[in-house]
Amino acid sequence: MPESLLFSYEKKQLLEQCQTIAIVGLSDNPGRASNRIGKYLQSQGYKIVPVNPNLEEVLGEKCYPDLQSIPFKIDLVDVFRRSEEVYAIVKAAKEMNIPAVWTQAGVYCDDESIKLAQDSKIKLIDSACIMVEHKLLMK
Repeated sequence: MPESLLFSYEKKQLLEQCQTIAIVGLSDNPGRASNRIGKYLQSQGYKIVPVNPNLEEVLGEKCYPDLQSIPFKIDLVDVFRRSEEVYAIVKAAKEMNIPAVWTQAGVYCDDESIKLAQDSKIKLIDSACIMVEHKLLMK
């Protein structure tokens, strides 16, 4: 397993240290998983930062069109986009010195994304629901 893909204890440590989570692809539709998970993360004390070029605000937070538009420090990027978009998101995270990228269940990292994360010392969680992992690890 590539060193950029994390084990449970590393995920727990990341969730404990993380304060600000950019959610790429956050929807304003309460029926969408991204919205439910964003709301859950807020309820757990995380500051969420919606990233969606089609919206102005989600869950009471200002929405940004892309990661590069966020003018403050992000600890983690949670990805609700298609797998083929992961590389560009990891690349943006590298440019912004964001230390971790988490792709939601069903969103997979290709070899290029994994290599870029490794080379950039970005922690990478592949295809795992952050809410499920949080509930399991942060009891």
